[in-house]
Amino acid sequence: MIGKIVTYFTSSYEEMRKVIWPNRREVTSHTIIVIASIAVSMAIIALIDFGLFRLLELLIYRGY
Repeated sequence: MIGKIVTYFTSSYEEMRKVIWPNRREVTSHTIIVIASIAVSMAIIALIDFGLFRLLELLIYRGY
């Protein structure tokens, strides 16, 4: 049992050494892209939500 645990952590460490980590510039640019994408998505969803709310409000208060 202990041998399996040691093997697991040893192989995990070896795999982590193979990872190519992004540099600060790449992380920053990807973060900006993600935040901008979220902002655009939020704006689109807010506009759709507002439009559907107004449509429902017209249907309810106008009696159609």
